[in-house]
Amino acid sequence: MSEQRTKFYRFLSDFNRLKWGIAVKALLTGAVAGLITVLYRLLIEHGTAFAVACYAYFREHPVFLIPWVLGAVLAGLFVAWLVKLEPSAAGSGIPQVEGAVLLGMELKWRSVLAVRFVAGGLCGLFGLSLGREGPSIQIGAAGAKAVSGLLGRSKVEENYLITGGAAAGLAAAFNAPLSGVIFALEEVHRNFSPAIMLTATAASLVADFVSKYFFGLTPELHFTQIPQMPIYMYFWMLPLGALTGLVGGLLNRALLAAGPLSANVLPARWRPAAVMLLSIPCGLFLPLTLGGGRDLIAFAQTATGGISLLLVLLAVKFLFTCASFGSGVPGGIFMPILAVGTLTGSVFGIACVELGLFPAQYIPDFAVCAMTAALAAAVKAPITSILLTVEMTGTLVHMLPVAACAFAALLVSDLMKVEPIYEALLNRSVEKERKAPVAPEGKNLMEIPVELGSCAAGRRIDEIGWPAGTLIVSLMRGNQDMIPRGETTLLPGDYLVVLYPQGQEKKVRAAVTDLCHEKF
Repeated sequence: MSEQRTKFYRFLSDFNRLKWGIAVKALLTGAVAGLITVLYRLLIEHGTAFAVACYAYFREHPVFLIPWVLGAVLAGLFVAWLVKLEPSAAGSGIPQVEGAVLLGMELKWRSVLAVRFVAGGLCGLFGLSLGREGPSIQIGAAGAKAVSGLLGRSKVEENYLITGGAAAGLAAAFNAPLSGVIFALEEVHRNFSPAIMLTATAASLVADFVSKYFFGLTPELHFTQIPQMPIYMYFWMLPLGALTGLVGGLLNRALLAAGPLSANVLPARWRPAAVMLLSIPCGLFLPLTLGGGRDLIAFAQTATGGISLLLVLLAVKFLFTCASFGSGVPGGIFMPILAVGTLTGSVFGIACVELGLFPAQYIPDFAVCAMTAALAAAVKAPITSILLTVEMTGTLVHMLPVAACAFAALLVSDLMKVEPIYEALLNRSVEKERKAPVAPEGKNLMEIPVELGSCAAGRRIDEIGWPAGTLIVSLMRGNQDMIPRGETTLLPGDYLVVLYPQGQEKKVRAAVTDLCHEKF
């Protein structure tokens, strides 16, 4: 009994030392994740630029379209084969990371990296309407899994490093370290943890340094001069947010429906080839719709094309993004959603200017605000959306109207009962597997906060129906670290460390989350 007790306290002592030990490893994780994300970013950017140049050449020399069409079909078939070999490398990559961290799903880092680079590079080469942020997050997580395999000591440490790697991937993809940290808390873990924040911050800052070394200090979206809106114009953020929330909510539903619809129309092996063929008319007639949409965002915020052209670009980008994502090829949706939002804001701004409601100089402000609002409405991660826009545009003066527009869009999205897209995609992945991932025998730990309004808040530990096999082994209340007892009353804001049998993370986390999270 004494020996077992000694092992138990040694286990807790190791956990208390984990935070700072893992922070050091997070620095290496950030360097590895940042470097491979930078390589992927270069691959996608050069691939998209090559596609745009090729389509410009084909407009003058259409005879060369024949081998290009053949190449698109062969590339599509090859991508389908790669995705079949490693299904977890398909799509965005963010649900796969959440599944690995929250549900214990396996992350095969070697095959994920290989398929992401080869298949993702081919998709960029043909100009599919996909972003690099989701793949970058999974690539960063895969790099973290490799580091954990060399230096990690436990499943808890591995999960922290994977989260840090995911944050580092987003930081390197957009030169946005703060967004990487908030994304880890808001979207991946969906709660605040000092250990997670420390890990994500260390990894993100190093990854951002690596990214800036290669790409410089210029913000990712270098907008033209954006005037600061007068206070009286902030009222316009409400109707703009409502409109963009509607567009973002519709895009969310269309993206979720695109996969099943594509599966009903074409066999899996032909879907990538079909969307690569679809990219040809887009590249020939509307090259701005190719790739993630960085050039399209720059074009839309200047509002030089007229409202008719912007509406056409909006419709084509919307549909092309759904077709690209629905085909199941590796690629993200952050940047295409931002492009759709920017177009929506520019259309709204031009319409208001033509009605004489405000001067044309403020159209770029509406484009920036709508860009954030569309992402908040589609992804349901408003804080990440706001910070990402601030970091990508390199300006803080517009944070208030950006936030107002984002939360107005989020309200409309909630009224439409739009489901968070990554959560919906993760649920689909879980349903496909139909069984919990296999894990070695032993014990593991998870951290979870007690929220105001939850079933656990205000109750004694021994009054709560915890999942079988679990034990509350530590309680953090402010700066005080406590060993809880059965008669200990839990308060809102307490942070619990739960010991549970390995291999039961999915079941235990769902039950503990239900007890500790706020009930509406």
